[in-house]
Amino acid sequence: MENIERERQSILAINIGLGANIILAALKTTIGIIGHSPALLADGINSTSDVAYYIVVRIFVGLARRPADDEHPYGHRQLESIAALVVGAFVMTTAVSIFWAAVNQVYELWSGHGDYTGASSGTLIVALLTIFVKILLTIITQRIGQQTQNAAITALAYDHRNDIFASAAASVGIFFGRMGFLWVDPFAGAIVALVILNTGLKILRESSDDLMDTVPGKELEAQVRNVLGKIVGIQEIEETQAHRFGPYFVINITIGIDGALTVAEGDHIATHVEQALLREIDLLQRVHVHYHPARHA
Repeated sequence: MENIERERQSILAINIGLGANIILAALKTTIGIIGHSPALLADGINSTSDVAYYIVVRIFVGLARRPADDEHPYGHRQLESIAALVVGAFVMTTAVSIFWAAVNQVYELWSGHGDYTGASSGTLIVALLTIFVKILLTIITQRIGQQTQNAAITALAYDHRNDIFASAAASVGIFFGRMGFLWVDPFAGAIVALVILNTGLKILRESSDDLMDTVPGKELEAQVRNVLGKIVGIQEIEETQAHRFGPYFVINITIGIDGALTVAEGDHIATHVEQALLREIDLLQRVHVHYHPARHA
């Protein structure tokens, strides 16, 4: 995918999610308060935090579009992974806050000190509507994340997907709360928090891998060896290292060639290696080739 199209798709996913979450946050928080549903209110707080970090992601993804410069020769794509890290931190903070509030309310009800009387029917309608909207957002965002290989967009897709489970838990809690099992509604709020926490941990883990230059080592090396196996003049592949920046890779490779070849002939092989790898491996942006006489020659 071309850079311009990739950026356009990424911004589209962010804008759609931001707009939807603004509406859902206002609706769920308002109805959750008016309709006396701790579970829906917890889900509304979750959507409110979604709005905050969507704005952060929108800023970071915009900055990531800046071209390479002297201080950042590989560009600014790592900002996408940093944006995903911010998403994960927001998600986990929200989860902890919701969880403790829900647990306190469950305790108060069981100890007889709570004054919760059950949620209104409107809260259940809003919770079910949220599930439908989040299913659509998950499908759209996940598809764009796969197409663009953007860590921040993939993180947002995870968040949409887990919002489905959060809203489903809220729906169950509201339903049973209206049936007379009042503790189920705030208990569902605690379940929502645990789902949100799991999402945050997964986002943090994956975005941290990106920032630590974690690459598909064995898979990538197999790809490299398969491509280079077709190039005449390479006698051995001594070392393959990869550096990730955003969704892209830079490869440093050391090959052994016939020591009797001239420098010009060695350079011809190295150029062939560079061109073949760039042509065959997706998201590879640059190749650095070092060559010297093969050790077994």
